Amino acid sequence: MIAIDADSPVPPFEQLRAQLARQIQDRTLAVGTRLPTIRQLAAELGLAVNTVARAYRELEEAGLIETRGRAGSFVTAAGGQGREQARRAAAEYAAVIASTGIDRDEAIRIIEAALANQ
Repeated sequence: MIAIDADSPVPPFEQLRAQLARQIQDRTLAVGTRLPTIRQLAAELGLAVNTVARAYRELEEAGLIETRGRAGSFVTAAGGQGREQARRAAAEYAAVIASTGIDRDEAIRIIEAALANQ
């Protein structure tokens, strides 16, 4: 489910956060899915507890998961909201591109460059 590359320049917490976010957004992890406990996932991945806690905290701040005290952490419905927000932003971007006369290929290159800088 999750693979951490120790040789990657990307910090382990970010690798974990990004993989979980992707799984939530593509619905591999359905709304309501209970995530492993921080300690359990840390042990499975060979990571420090604080590393997993940071990834969970950032996912919670993004509204992708919620922690319900001792009941654990769960995938929220907000993952779908992120997709809707991206769709609206894309529609706004398309309107700006149309109004400025930038051609489609250049508009796509602009998006790719912006995504590469994230």
